[in-house]
Amino acid sequence: MRSIFVWLLVLFILVSGVAFGKENVERRDPLLYGLASFVIPGLGQFIQGDTNKALTHFLVDVAIGVAGGYLALFTPYAFVTPVIAAAHLVWALYSAMDSYEMAVAYNKEHGFAQAGSPLFVMVTK
Repeated sequence: MRSIFVWLLVLFILVSGVAFGKENVERRDPLLYGLASFVIPGLGQFIQGDTNKALTHFLVDVAIGVAGGYLALFTPYAFVTPVIAAAHLVWALYSAMDSYEMAVAYNKEHGFAQAGSPLFVMVTK
């Protein structure tokens, strides 16, 4: 009985590709990664494995917040806060679009068909 279990385990390992170090390549959902980077800039890039770009996107977002908070605190002008909010929104949109395009490029590179939201496809064309 034990030998059957061992043979089944070995067969499972060989079939799954773990024994050969084969990379598990799956289709990436561009909308999911884009949404992740919109919520937290750089998160979609981080999930996809590009840690340098993810760190850059996140630190730019933090810098916008810190510099914006400093400007809003020490300047008497009322327009500073909406400008900072707009800068944060623009950066989050850029990060989302970049993450979306990274996932689309990955899917094309690995031969997966592109299936996305028709609304998002219309906006990006």
